[in-house]
Amino acid sequence: MTGGPRTFDRSAIPWMIAGTAIVALTVTLAWFFRRDSSPAQELALKASRVDLVGQIQVSLASASEAEKSAVLSTTDQGSQVFADQARAAAREVERARLELGKLLATGGTRAEQDLLARFSEAFAKLRQVDEELLELAVQNTNLKAYGLAFGPAAEAGAELDAALARVAGEPGAPDAARVQAMAFAARLAALRIQALLAPHIAEESDARMDQLEASMAREEAQVRQSLAGLGGVPRLKGSADLAAAASSFARFGEVKERILRFSKQNTNVRSLALSLNQKRKAMLVCLDALGALRQAILDEPIAGVTYGRPVSPR
Repeated sequence: MTGGPRTFDRSAIPWMIAGTAIVALTVTLAWFFRRDSSPAQELALKASRVDLVGQIQVSLASASEAEKSAVLSTTDQGSQVFADQARAAAREVERARLELGKLLATGGTRAEQDLLARFSEAFAKLRQVDEELLELAVQNTNLKAYGLAFGPAAEAGAELDAALARVAGEPGAPDAARVQAMAFAARLAALRIQALLAPHIAEESDARMDQLEASMAREEAQVRQSLAGLGGVPRLKGSADLAAAASSFARFGEVKERILRFSKQNTNVRSLALSLNQKRKAMLVCLDALGALRQAILDEPIAGVTYGRPVSPR
């Protein structure tokens, strides 16, 4: 047995130091990543993403509710208030969408990112429809047309009818039958014009509106012809009632033209059609994508978390 002391190889020291450093670094990184992906943190991240999806759904519903109120409001002021609310809610949707996109970019799956992209595309189309819809809704041209039809136009028509009734009110006159026939023809034609106004205001088709206007023009021609015939009756020369009838008909015609201009803009009818068709379809696509995205986030597995289910069910 050799009793001399062993010599220590100093050239091995750098390798020992390097090995120790590598082991330490490996342990540190393992601890860091384990800490970074702890169940608690993964649950918090999942909750944040689910919460943002919920915020989007709520804001989307608020925007839709405000949009429908803007369409159905009976005043310009009310429509504008609801339109502003709809736009504000849409901005909240966009804010939450961008925030969710950032979270999914770093902590989401590819499937979740695709679902968000699907929602983003549908939401962009929805906002385009909304902008057109809300711009129309605040104008309320159909409501204004109805207001004129059942207000000033109806008043002028009633005055015309009453004046013509007075013109025909002398049954004993030699030309009474002829006067009564012309007055009745004018009264009937004027009533037909009034009856055509409401269908024109409610009509969506431009072609059908043109047909209604053609019918009105024929009835107007009948009124003018009858008034001209009455004006040729000797005993009606200078008649205050006939003058009142002519004046009322002229005022009725002016109001009618305003009604037709408002009616042909058709903003209430067009906004309602957009709301019930394009808006509804775009909304369904958005909601479907959000529902799928929420479920995909909830279904993400987290090690050690069973969501109330036993790890090894019997």
